[in-house]
Amino acid sequence: MLSVRGLDACYGRAQVLGDVGFAVAQGEAWALIGRNGAGKSTTMKSLIGLLRPTSGSVRFIDHEIAGWEPHRIARLGLGYVPEERRIFTELTVMENLSVGRQPARPGLPPWTPERLFALFPNLAEMRDRAGGRMSGGEQQMLTIARTLMGNPRLILLDEPSEGLSPLIVRQMADALAALKRDGMTILLAEQNLHFAKRVADHAAVIEKGRVVWTGTMAALLEDAAVRDRYLAV
Repeated sequence: MLSVRGLDACYGRAQVLGDVGFAVAQGEAWALIGRNGAGKSTTMKSLIGLLRPTSGSVRFIDHEIAGWEPHRIARLGLGYVPEERRIFTELTVMENLSVGRQPARPGLPPWTPERLFALFPNLAEMRDRAGGRMSGGEQQMLTIARTLMGNPRLILLDEPSEGLSPLIVRQMADALAALKRDGMTILLAEQNLHFAKRVADHAAVIEKGRVVWTGTMAALLEDAAVRDRYLAV
């Protein structure tokens, strides 16, 4: 569903991604794992079009999308949950969900508020609450729910566990695991390996803007040398 090859990206004259590559098949859950500053968020922004790659290929459901504008990529079915959340703080939960609504896609069951409330029970209790009056964890749930209202075929999540309490992190992992069981294709950027292993079956380790290892999550958990070299603080 998503194939990334030879992806390079720069901020000004500084190259921040070099020859990044991996492939995510339909229904798979992948984690892009690395230390803070390794290039995870930059990769996500390059995939969704917020940062234009300088070279390389990004193919999504048979479309070459490298260099496309973000709104075109989103309409094709690539959902994006940014690290900064970016909810509309003056709008209620229901109004935030309405903002994200897109038409249903052929072959996929449409997301509705009630279906989302089953996935995130916390949100069901605050349908009329303004986004600015929610906790950070509740805002993160709302951001994911709003993205799902766009009926994506694949969802990108940038550091979804960052800054959340252990209880909310567990709830978030359970919700994403439920999404995976329902067949959603997932790519999440994470530095929290314990969170990532609860969601993803495959992993790509990134270091200094380059993918240095790919394989199953089980293989990564068994390879202490890779974890110590690229993930240890």
